[in-house]
Parts: sequence; structure tokens; C-alpha cells
Amino acid sequence: MLQIPISVKEQIIDQALRELPNEACGYLAGSGETVTAMIPMTNADQSPEHFSFIPAEQFKAVKEARAKGLDLIAVYHSHPQSPARLSAEDLRLANDPKMIYLVVSLMESEPILKAFRVVSKVSTEVLIQYTGSDD
Repeated sequence: MLQIPISVKEQIIDQALRELPNEACGYLAGSGETVTAMIPMTNADQSPEHFSFIPAEQFKAVKEARAKGLDLIAVYHSHPQSPARLSAEDLRLANDPKMIYLVVSLMESEPILKAFRVVSKVSTEVLIQYTGSDD
């Protein structure tokens, strides 16, 4: 079960809305399956249908997480006009079985977040538990 602070969930949604019509993306850092930090990234593709990270930003994110004693535990991205599921391209590019892949869909009136683990190009949904106050 992926544990995400409500404040991080809200930051992911805010970034996804700000970056419309393109997909937003980034990393979630923490320990085990407990998220403690969000690291927004630039979508180098500037596309509403796919994303890729800028390698220099990826390297910086790894260094920042390690300096704080954290691991990169999830990659997140938004789907502006499609459901909160991994697309065929997402599955093709999901190469790290240790990583959790989170998708936020903006196609409904309320954003929907879902998380997945991918092993041998097969995805399995990971339950998300939101922690902290939503005041």
C-alpha cells in the first residue's frame, strides 16, 4: 500500500492542472512505500499524450533525494484526457519493477489518482492510503 500525505496529493493535482494541456510528471520520494516528498519534473516532450524527463533533472532529483536520506519510490504523471490507468506506452517504458507508477486522470470532474506496480510489462494496482489532515 502506497502511503501519500494529502498535501502531496494536492500538490500533484495542482501541478497537473497548471501544466494543462500537457502531461505533468515527477517523482515521489520517501522510504519503503511511504511518500514524504514530491519532486516535480519538467515534461521534456511538452505533450498532452506522453512525457519524458530531462536527464539532468533526473540526476539532480536522485542526488537531492539521497542527500535527504530518501529513495525515489514512485514516478507520477497526469493523463489530461484519459483514465487513471497505464497506457500501452506507459507499460512499454516502465522498466523498474521496484518503482511504483502513479497516474492522475483529469478527465472527470474530480481528479482520480491510481498507482501501479509493473513487472514484466504487466501492471497490478497498488492501493493508496492518504495520510495527514485535509483541513
